[in-house]
Amino acid sequence: MTRSLKARYGFQRTESKPKVNSELEGFDIKINSSGEIESSYTVDQLNEFLNRNVYDKKLKNEGEIE
Repeated sequence: MTRSLKARYGFQRTESKPKVNSELEGFDIKINSSGEIESSYTVDQLNEFLNRNVYDKKLKNEGEIE
């Protein structure tokens, strides 16, 4: 007697796109049938974006030596 989530809770799928940073407009990533990752951006482009926008707490004390 299990019902689907839609029937039980009234969930509906929406076709809206998620909110993304304006620099990542057009970014698309997929995994093909052989398990390879296909992306519209290169790894270097993604790393540049992450370096500019994400704080890495592991590098916080890199300059300090005890």
